[in-house]
Amino acid sequence: MRFKTPSFSASPGQAIQRRRFLRALAAGTALGTLDAALPAWALQDLPAARTGTPPELRGPVFDLTLAETRVDFDGRTGIATTINGSLPGPTLRMREGETVTIRVTNRLRETASIHWHGIILPFQMDGVPGVSFAGIAPGETFIYRYTLEQSGTYWYHSHSGMQEVTGLYGALIVEPRDHETIRADREHVVLLSDWTGTDPMRALAKLKAQGDVFNQHRPTFVKFLRDVRANGMDVALQERDMWYAMRMSPSDMADLSSTVLSYLVNGSAPGANWTALFKPGERVRLRCINGSGNTFYDVRIPGLKLTVVQADGQDVEPVTVDEFRFGPGQTYDVIVQPRDDAYTLFAQSMDRTGYARATLAVRPGLSAPVPALDAVQWLTMADMMGGMAQGGGHDMAAMGHGSMVGMNHAGMASMQGMGGGHDMSAMGSMPGMAHSMASNPLQKPGTTVRHARTEWGPGADMRVDMPRTNLDDPGVGLRDNGRRVLTLADLKTVGGSLYAGGAEREIELHLTGNMERYTWSFDGLDFTDSRPVHFRYGERLRVILHNDTMMTHPMHLHGMWQELENASGEFVARLHTIPVQPAQRVSFLVSADALGRWVWHCHLMFHMEMGMFREVVVA
Repeated sequence: MRFKTPSFSASPGQAIQRRRFLRALAAGTALGTLDAALPAWALQDLPAARTGTPPELRGPVFDLTLAETRVDFDGRTGIATTINGSLPGPTLRMREGETVTIRVTNRLRETASIHWHGIILPFQMDGVPGVSFAGIAPGETFIYRYTLEQSGTYWYHSHSGMQEVTGLYGALIVEPRDHETIRADREHVVLLSDWTGTDPMRALAKLKAQGDVFNQHRPTFVKFLRDVRANGMDVALQERDMWYAMRMSPSDMADLSSTVLSYLVNGSAPGANWTALFKPGERVRLRCINGSGNTFYDVRIPGLKLTVVQADGQDVEPVTVDEFRFGPGQTYDVIVQPRDDAYTLFAQSMDRTGYARATLAVRPGLSAPVPALDAVQWLTMADMMGGMAQGGGHDMAAMGHGSMVGMNHAGMASMQGMGGGHDMSAMGSMPGMAHSMASNPLQKPGTTVRHARTEWGPGADMRVDMPRTNLDDPGVGLRDNGRRVLTLADLKTVGGSLYAGGAEREIELHLTGNMERYTWSFDGLDFTDSRPVHFRYGERLRVILHNDTMMTHPMHLHGMWQELENASGEFVARLHTIPVQPAQRVSFLVSADALGRWVWHCHLMFHMEMGMFREVVVA
């Protein structure tokens, strides 16, 4: 079915509408004051949320009700927004080829929505208020209806305000039309998330006042003395001076920490010991979903190898590892073959302040030893400056060989200079470009860095001029830890690309931010000041994402697949969410075969709310 696509022009009136939309999105209408609006006695009158293994519903017709409930995770009590009274929401099982009907009734006091993350569907069913539909008003029912064109492990969540981090999310499993290609005797959904007992808007206000307020690993005098003993006074002082000049912290890897977060598996805090059963020798499939609003998880099961068989719902050539990292929005399916009585599934936060924990066991009530959190690793010069050593993104030897960074707030000019910026005056935030190479200029991703003029402003406090492009770096905290860690370079989607032909056009977008102001953006412009990115219907284009910040951003494009490629232009994997590491430059091909209005954003909730969000128009 083909739907009519609304026309779009960047008129002043529509610009105002985008600003209003973002304000509504950030405020969540009433959610930002939800806990303040209800007194303690009213909280007790709310029903308690069902946590632990959520109920499972099978299609093709589903009924979901959104409402307020109360929860208590490790002593952190609060109001949750839940689906059918459950946190997480029910696991929805569908079948490829079915036309599903999902009736969503809103019993909340504010507008709500559901987005079907990673599902290819008409844009009117995508569930983004202000872009694909108006949202679901209090007391109303909205009917989603679409035909499933894929199979695999996905999830769904609210796209309104902070509802995603307060409970509106759940697993979505699409079974293959014919037969399952992944052999397993048993399977379990492992939905990781995070919970803050405080009002998310209050946490955001604290970050706006001090960007590292929740950082538990800020540099201390004791750490300085250790560095002096290990590296000498001059090196230790030089490193401190550099970070101080940039007004950045080498330990700032997550906006929130266990100071305000509880880490959950299927709505269960570590003390609840959520348990997945098995029989010794079985092949057990774990459908791992990161449904958190803030947390990158590093997942391992001590004593077991993990064979990764699916990434973002797409089958990949099996690769066996000890551990994998994934960010909000990503999914990995792994096969394990347990033989002992009990194993701990250990998912530690990237900033090493806490963990989610579950148990694989032959019967309820068992547990296994829980590992200690890994030691904290600081961000390196390569994380800040990139480097020319493409094969070793974490090789400190690259520091002195051409790595450069520009920093507005420190008063230092980028060594590339103002002349290196790409002229974006005609295109706003989407610099379309064609390389002038002699032959087949789009065979490989472009390597010339083009900073937008808008990056020289308050929206960007850092510019990386010589980024790294390697995909084989597991990331800070996982480097050289003695375990085999999955990287993007290990992934290979079965069957290769869905589309023939190479890129016809190339665009470059920079992921930018200002930690002092706690703002996030594309090309130094947050959503309120941006113009839509335009894809021509039917075109095959390359997108380059260049990270000018020191945080990893899980970038999610709605409605279309991102076909990740390496620096040589070779296909790697088909993904709906791509994590872009600090000072890294990645590229992917997309076929603009989905008419309509879509969005493209960082899946860290506060980053999206504070401006790292774009509208994409395919027409």
